[in-house]
This record gives sequence, structure tokens and C-alpha cells, in this order.
Amino acid sequence: MIKLPEKYQKEVIPAMMEKFGYKNPMAVPKITKVIVNTGFGRLISGKTNDEQKKIQKSILYDLTLITGQKLVLKQAKKSISGFKIRQGMPVGAAVVLRKQRMFDFLERLIHITLPRSRDFQGLSLSSINKDGNLTIGIKEHIAFFEILPEKAKIIFGLEITVVTTAKNQEQGVELLRLMGFPIQKRKAKSEKRKTTI
Repeated sequence: MIKLPEKYQKEVIPAMMEKFGYKNPMAVPKITKVIVNTGFGRLISGKTNDEQKKIQKSILYDLTLITGQKLVLKQAKKSISGFKIRQGMPVGAAVVLRKQRMFDFLERLIHITLPRSRDFQGLSLSSINKDGNLTIGIKEHIAFFEILPEKAKIIFGLEITVVTTAKNQEQGVELLRLMGFPIQKRKAKSEKRKTTI
């Protein structure tokens, strides 16, 4: 199986130059980073400090396994009394993947995680915004092969954003399709901003 950086150089650049008329290979859009994030405010609301720490530790451990990189905690910007969340309380985590770690993650996502997702029929065109960036919602993190479902203490969802240098949605769709993302041919009737699996 050809690796994504090699695929980009050998297949994607020539195809994009032919389709969009780029004169210089450096002008061809590329994937610059992948952002993986999750929110766990609801999971920890109303829990004791010890319970909150256990939940955070479990989520961070599983996400580090999935991404291969340490995550940064995101704190609540304001208190929400209905959810028993105080300002400054950790309510989420995020990581930015670049270069080799990004490609390793995308290869696993394209070839293993997405195909083994139940009832998966491809990524909706509406998951790609006008700037050519793709957003995918994963309902259960156990979709990733790195996580053993029987050992997962907490099941949580996460969001993946693939950021490109495309100038519009058309270029973004073509770039991602050529990179191997299983994108549907036409927009689904029930338009949604992102694909959730």
C-alpha cells in the first residue's frame, strides 16, 4: 500500500495540476494539519473531584493511544450552573497533528477506522466546508482499532478536522478524494454540516 506522502507526490499533484491548471506543483493544495478534539463536560458534571479526574485520565489515555501524541486540556470559559461546571474546569481535550504523525493517523482513519464503521456509506460532501476543510464526527471512540472495546472504561465521541490549503470546496473535495477519503459523489438529501459515524 502506497504511503500518503508518496501518493500525494506521485498521484495527487499531477492529477490536481491537470484538473485545475496549476502551473507550479507548489501551488497544489495540501493537507497541513489534523485537529482531533473531544468535549467531556457532560460526562464529568455532577461528579466528585476524584471521579472527574478518573474520567479525564481515561479519556486522555485513550486519545493518546489513538493519535500517538499528548493532548492539551481545554478549560470552561464560564461557569454553567445547570451542568455544574465551573469556570476553569477541564471540559475537553484537543491535539494538533502535523507531518508524519498526521499522515500515520490519516492512513489508519482512511483504511481501517472508516471502513469498519457500522453502516458507513462514505463521507458527505457537506462535511467539507467552503474552505476545503473536512470535519468528521465519531460517535464512539472504540471505532479506532487501537481501543479494545472490552477494556474501554468510558465511551465518548470525538471530532476530527482535516485542514487543507484549498481555496474552495471543489478543490478540497478533489484533493481529499485523490488522497483516498471515501467521499460520496453527490450531496445527501438531508444536508448536514459534517459526517457523523
